[in-house]
Amino acid sequence: MIQQKSMKALDAFLESAKAEFVKFAGSIDHAALGQAAGLILASQANGGRIHVTGIGKPGHVAAYVASLLSSTGNPATFLHGTEAVHGSCGQLVEGDVVIAISNSGETAELKATVNAVHANGCKVIAVTGKAGSWLAQHSECTLLAGVSEEGGPLNRAPRNSVNAEMLILQALSVVLQVEKDWDPEKYVRCHPGGKLGELRENEK
Repeated sequence: MIQQKSMKALDAFLESAKAEFVKFAGSIDHAALGQAAGLILASQANGGRIHVTGIGKPGHVAAYVASLLSSTGNPATFLHGTEAVHGSCGQLVEGDVVIAISNSGETAELKATVNAVHANGCKVIAVTGKAGSWLAQHSECTLLAGVSEEGGPLNRAPRNSVNAEMLILQALSVVLQVEKDWDPEKYVRCHPGGKLGELRENEK
């Protein structure tokens, strides 16, 4: 039997998540999104590529975002947040763009990765909850993904901040998808299996 206090905590979290999501969605900086998209498109025009990185929970967000971008017309790869300084920066080529995700923007491991990224001649798009963070100050473009509370017991584990990071990068993927004129034909080409592929076959 679930304890009553657990259900109260659940209700409190859902209210917090709803409030933070609505507030953040209404505050997203469209100009910053345009700047980030422009940085990526300029890189791609010169043969550059997209990489996405993060430490801890943002690392999982990074893997999802790399997959999302790849499936919507903008091939991207996941750059491991700590392995980057142990050889994985070898996947970078001068002129590439790296999207770096960190709520605090002060993570020691990510600082080392960002420094390595710049040393390899790449540009950085920061996704952080703190406008004055180290990450924001050491990036060519910043997408703010801040929340006032995480929600849940202790208000510490990344919950609402992860939602904000995902939302702003999903928004970036929408802008880039339209810029690439990613139509249904191109989309299904990347999704030949599953229900999407099945639907396409039924249309023939």
